[in-house]
Formats: sequence, C-alpha cells, structure tokens
Amino acid sequence: MPRWSDTRLQQLFGVEHPIVQGGMIWNSGAKLAAAVSNAGGLGLVGAGSMRPDVFREHVRKVRDLTTRPFGVNLPLLYPHTAECLDIALAEGIRIFFTSAGSPKKVVGRLKDAGAVVVHVVATPELAVKCEQAGCDAVVCEGFEAGGHNGREEITTLVLVPECVRAVSIPVIAAGGIATGAQLVAALALGAAGVQVGSRFAITQESSGHAAFKQAVVAAGAGDTHLVLKSQVPVRLLRNAFRDRITLLEARGATRDELAAELGHGRARQGMHEGDLAEGELEIGQVAGLIDDVPTVAEVMRRLLDDADVVLSRLAGGTGQAPAGPAC
Repeated sequence: MPRWSDTRLQQLFGVEHPIVQGGMIWNSGAKLAAAVSNAGGLGLVGAGSMRPDVFREHVRKVRDLTTRPFGVNLPLLYPHTAECLDIALAEGIRIFFTSAGSPKKVVGRLKDAGAVVVHVVATPELAVKCEQAGCDAVVCEGFEAGGHNGREEITTLVLVPECVRAVSIPVIAAGGIATGAQLVAALALGAAGVQVGSRFAITQESSGHAAFKQAVVAAGAGDTHLVLKSQVPVRLLRNAFRDRITLLEARGATRDELAAELGHGRARQGMHEGDLAEGELEIGQVAGLIDDVPTVAEVMRRLLDDADVVLSRLAGGTGQAPAGPAC
C-alpha cells in the first residue's frame, strides 16, 4: 500500500514526500534546502535575509548539492524582492513560495514563465484570493508558527479545514508541525501536505547560530509568544529584548516607540549571530517538542517512521510510538 494516498504535492513539485521546508530568514540557506530535497521533501532557499548577490550564490550552491527539485521563498515586503525574483527566474527556478504581501504582484509573470506559485496565508479569505489570483497551492499557517505571523490568531487545527473548505487548490498545513503524528493530523484535516519550519531550523544543516539552536532545545512549552502585533506580528522565544517589548506593549507604547526599540537587524543578531539576549529569536510553539540538533536526514526519517506508526495504529494495527526523541 502506498504511503501517501493524496499525491497532489508530489505531482506539483516532483518530490517524494509531501513535506516542504519553511523559508525561514537566517536559517534557510543552500545547505538546508539541498538536504531537505535530498531527503525527498521540497527544500526552499529563503530570500528574506539575503541581498540579491548572496541569494544568487545560494541558489547556485543548491544546484551543486542536489539534483532534486527545490524552490525559493520570496517575502514580498522587502525592497530587494523584485531583483531576487529576476535572479531566480534567470537561474531556472520554477517553484516559488511567496508571503507577506499580495501574490497578484508577481503571479502573472511567474505563471507566464511556467512556474508553480504558492502563497502563505493566515485566513481562509486570503486563501480564496490566492486561488482567484492564480496560485497553484496555498500554505495555511496557523498561529502556532514561528517568525512573522497573522494577526487573526487562528490555530492550525482550525485554519486548515477552513481553508480546505474554501478553496479547490491544494492546502499545505503549517504552524506547529514537527512530528509524524502532526503530519498525519494535517492530512486528516484535508491538507495535501505540510510545511515544516522550526524543526528544520534546528538541524545541523540550518544556517542558524549554534547558540540559537541550543536555546530552542532548552525551551519549554510556553516559552514563545507573539509580539509586535501593531507592527508586524512575530513569534519569539523569551529573552531580554522580548521582555522589554512585552512591557512596552502592555503599557500602550506607540508604534513609533516600538519601532525605535526594535531598531534594525534584530533577527540577524539573534538567529545568525547568536545574541541570545538582544536578538530576535524566531521560533514556533513547537520548540517545546524539539530536544536535539540532528541532521535533516534524521528529522525526515523520524517524520516518516512516526507517520507510519500512527497510520498503522489508526488502521487497527499494533503500532507503537517510536523510541528516542519526539522529534
């Protein structure tokens, strides 16, 4: 019996498993994208933290590291996005994940180039707009997700079936997914597959700083919170910077006051340079389930083995939870 009864994502992307790596700033470089693709998923180079020349280097490096399909993630809010899009097309990329803006800005050009276009949304209404704009699929990212998030606070368990009901294109579930059991749950909700961010961020191939990875390993169940809702909502691990932002928001600080405290380069400072006190440490609620820093191949093996156990148990088999770390 085939592992996956729904193969829409495998056909859309040309991959073996319906597992997409999130395009996380300061974590999603060439090594991570290639490792995920080599393990049978879809790796993405995250352009959000890269200047155009660096982005080109990473795209080319992935091609040296894998012969399997991979794509790019382009947040649409950055001034250098247009140049990165030009570079990606020139380099032959034909799988694009976009976020943080309207896909209408780019979907026509990308489709004319023969590309697959997927946009990240936080509400079913936005999923409908993406389908109307011509997107091939949507990533429906729940409130649990790390990094920049929607203001609506809809959880993955609710958002995914709402989006499945609202659109006919494939829905990719995201937010709080790091185990095979969570993968199976997303499929049960009607998703065609999942996007995994935090679990892949805390791997050996991620470009995140070692200190950041160890901080996530040490995190507990309630150590992440969504802050800066009046700016661009972002889920962060607790540290001195986040505590100050939380206090400012609690006393009703203005947008200008919050922007002044945020400054520039906090995400790089925290995740790439390892400043655990003053940097932004972007990670999802699932941090409480992450207990180690394995290779991508090991993460993928756990996801698939755990999913097989769960599917066997649900089918009336005698599957037992696998030994070792939860994810």
